[in-house]
Amino acid sequence: MDTRDPADICLALCALRAEHRALDERITRMAANGEDELEAKRLKKRRLQLKDCIARLESLQIPDEPA
Repeated sequence: MDTRDPADICLALCALRAEHRALDERITRMAANGEDELEAKRLKKRRLQLKDCIARLESLQIPDEPA
């Protein structure tokens, strides 16, 4: 992926957001069913990593202001 290409950034953002949503739904279902807490913690950690990646890519979309 070329981090300077807006199209690449947009595609990556879409994929990361979709994965984040899927994890969010899975974690919610696991909590409702009282499933494995260790697995839920692992998924929450991955969801947080995705959120950080999304924030980093979103910051790349902001144009630099001339000084």
